[in-house]
Formats: sequence, C-alpha cells, structure tokens
Amino acid sequence: MFALETAPSNRAYCDHIFVASVLLLTGAGLVTLWTASTHFAEKIFEGDTLYIISRQSVLALAGIAVFIILSRIKIEFIRMCVPFLIFLSAVLCILTFIPGISMQKNGATRWLRFGSYSLQPSEIVKVALPLYLAHIFDKKRDRLDSFTAGILPPTIVTALFFILIYSQNNFSDAVFISINALAVFCISGVKMRYFVSALAILIPVSVLLVLTKEYRLLRVMSFLWPTDPLGTDYQVRASVLTINSGGFWGKGIGQSTRAVASVPEVHSDFIFAAYCEEAGFAGIIMFFALMLVFAARGYRAAARASSNFSGIVCFAYITLLVSQTLLNIAVAGGAVPATGVPLPFFSAGGSSLLVTLAACGIAVNVSRRPFVTAGENAAHGNNAHAERPAKENI
Repeated sequence: MFALETAPSNRAYCDHIFVASVLLLTGAGLVTLWTASTHFAEKIFEGDTLYIISRQSVLALAGIAVFIILSRIKIEFIRMCVPFLIFLSAVLCILTFIPGISMQKNGATRWLRFGSYSLQPSEIVKVALPLYLAHIFDKKRDRLDSFTAGILPPTIVTALFFILIYSQNNFSDAVFISINALAVFCISGVKMRYFVSALAILIPVSVLLVLTKEYRLLRVMSFLWPTDPLGTDYQVRASVLTINSGGFWGKGIGQSTRAVASVPEVHSDFIFAAYCEEAGFAGIIMFFALMLVFAARGYRAAARASSNFSGIVCFAYITLLVSQTLLNIAVAGGAVPATGVPLPFFSAGGSSLLVTLAACGIAVNVSRRPFVTAGENAAHGNNAHAERPAKENI
C-alpha cells in the first residue's frame, strides 16, 4: 500500500525530469518511425513516403494535448470518470465483433474504423483497467482479506476484458493486460495466496490457448527448435541480424538499409531493429538509460503519491509501459517468441501512442506535489510531515 506523504507548502510542481524523458522518447520514436516507414509507405500508399509518419505526427500532437490536460486536471475528477471509462472500453471491445464497424487484418478483428483512422479498443483498456483496479482496491482496502467482497469484483472485470480481447484474436494483449493487472493486485495489498492462485489459473489457461491455435504453436515451436530460416520466425531472425548490423556507432539517421529491406513491416512491432541499425550499440545504451530515468522517476512519483489511489495508478502505468518495452525488445532480439506487442513511443499506431501519452500524463499528475524549499523545511521544523495532508493545488 502507498503511504501518504505530505508537505507544508501548497505550491504544486511536476517532475520535469520525468516530463523530459517522455518528450525525448516521443521525439526519438517519431524520428525512428519516419526513417523506418518511408519505404513501406511508398509501396503501399501510392508513393506517399510520408503517409505513416504524417498521421503519427498528427496523433502525437493530439497525444501531447491529452498529456498536458491529464497532467493538470484534478486526480479526483479522473477518478470520477472510472465507471464511464470502464463502460466505454467494454462497449468499444464489443463493437469489434460487429461487421461494417470493425476492421479485420490477418484474421484478427482488433480495430474499429472511423473514417480514414482506426482505433484499437484493447489500447483503451490499458488505461481504463488500471484506473478501475486502483479505484476498487483503494475503496476496499479494509476488505482485501475477503475474497467475495474485496477480490472477486476486480477479478471478474479483469477476466471479462481478457475474454473480450482474446475473442478479437488478440492473445498477446489479453495475456499482457492480465499479467499487469495481477501486478496491480499484488502492489495493492492483496494477499499472496490470491495472487499465486491467479497465476496458477492464468498460466495453464494461457498454455492451453496457445495449443488451440496453429500459428501460435508454430511460433513457439520455431522459437524452441528453429529449422527453417524462411519459416514462421523469419521476421525475428531478420530483426536479430538487423540489430547486429548496426555495430557500435550505428549507420546514422536515415541510413538504415537492412531493416527496410529484410524485416517485414519494420515500422510496427519490430521498429527497435531499425533504431538499433541506425543508432548502434551506443544508441541502445542511450535508449536504456532514458528508459531507466523514465522508470525511476515514475516509480518515485508513485511512492510519493498524495493518496493510495494515485500511487497505485502511477505504479500500474509505469509498470505497464516498462514491461511492454522490455517484452517488445525481447521479441526483436529473439529472446522470446513473437507476440505482436508494440514498442511504446516508437511503433506505428495512433491508438498506442495516444494511450501511452495519456498514461504518462496521469503519472505526471501524480507527481504534481507541493514543493518544499530548504528554507521552508527549516522554518516548519522536522515535524512538517506530521501535519495534516496539504490540499492539491492543481
């Protein structure tokens, strides 16, 4: 559970280092997507090499606007919107099963079409579900020992979203969202026996679901016993070779050749390979250093949150984005079977970028705490933190 930390001043500030890391990641992602998508866009969109990056840039601007708004409005207002967000997420997920509204690709119905744009409802769930779990666990924190009163309602909601997303033929996101939900269960103070029980159910169910689809089984088998270099894991093999081709210093921005020539749709889930070819090992070190700053400042904001609810929400979002980043990189590097999880800030897809920036905006909101100068600290003495919580000035 997150402890209440207070300060005597009522002046609010935000974590500028965290904000800088978000903006740098967004900028690096747009530059990488620009260089990685031109060849694909030229072939698919009638010679318009800027088609993908221009749309992503528009959505990035919209995402920055959402980021700013969510970083400044009262966290209590965001909490009031939880029932609406959960209902909206469920409705959008259900709409993907209605022909004419949904958009199908590679046998999956994960998207809704809105004119020339599309929306992936499972991305909305990544924002809505952590908010709901933080709300319910904070509300029921004195009843977490009771399964029926404290644990069963959030378990049912999480399971329903798992079923809805899995039914869209989106196994990767269904499992990924569920595992991150379990992390929220754990940090919220749920007894370990419930957490272990949930894992004991989720793991065999996931294995069973892998066995029920041929392409999922082939991905696992080709990962464990690679035999055909042009088979199921061709994209992963090409990605690994592309990453290695960058050397130490990389080939430079816009100089990627292997990525665009050998990695299918490199601008999507395997965009990290294009980044590595251009930036090299030095760029990889910079990327992980930036992600480390992002994670450290995000978890710092969660630990210092002014309420249990906001602390859980911030923890959930940072964990979601960090784990998604690590999973995507592990796939691109051939460490785990291909999953189809995008790289936050980098992969093409407006839904993912908007949700990423929205989550970061709420995390910044949590970091907007009263600032205490050294002089004020001395004036109030060592017992300043014993005073009643200061009201948020947001």
